[in-house]
Amino acid sequence: MTAEDRPAHWVVWRQDDNGNRYEVRRCESREEADALAAEMEARGHKQLYWVAGR
Repeated sequence: MTAEDRPAHWVVWRQDDNGNRYEVRRCESREEADALAAEMEARGHKQLYWVAGR
């Protein structure tokens, strides 16, 4: 992936039990976003978290 193809931000998303989706935070790097998503998932809630480029 070239610099031009890379997303400007990486977004951590959350989906609740009712299917509602929310943007949790925008991060500067994929690594930062992945770490945050993993931290949120480790809390044990029944939420779904994922990372997407934006």
